[in-house]
Amino acid sequence: MAGQAAIIVALGAVLVAPGLARAQFAAPEAAKPSGAELFKRQCAACHSVVAGEPARQGPSLVGVVGRQAGTVPGFKYSAGFAKADWVWDDARLNTWLENPQAMIPGAIMPYRQAKADVRAALISYLNEIH
Repeated sequence: MAGQAAIIVALGAVLVAPGLARAQFAAPEAAKPSGAELFKRQCAACHSVVAGEPARQGPSLVGVVGRQAGTVPGFKYSAGFAKADWVWDDARLNTWLENPQAMIPGAIMPYRQAKADVRAALISYLNEIH
């Protein structure tokens, strides 16, 4: 009987030990993608960040931070941009990326980003390429 008890205790230790190991060591958190990677995945199909490259579905974003809204030469903006009498800065880019149509009714931009950390990474990248 003592031999059986020892086997049961040993078997229990083997079955419980893997669970204890998982509890002691948290899985590493996945690295968040950089602003450049997010831009490549979410924005590059419509916007260029290469100087001299022609406009795509959206205007070039080279130098967007500090630029008067709606003024990229050769790009045809929606009518709402004619009334946009302001310069792009971090706060305006944040509002724009969150909900373009709320900022400029009739704006033609299907992208909306609800996550503040993703918007911040994209805006940081746009500042880098300025």
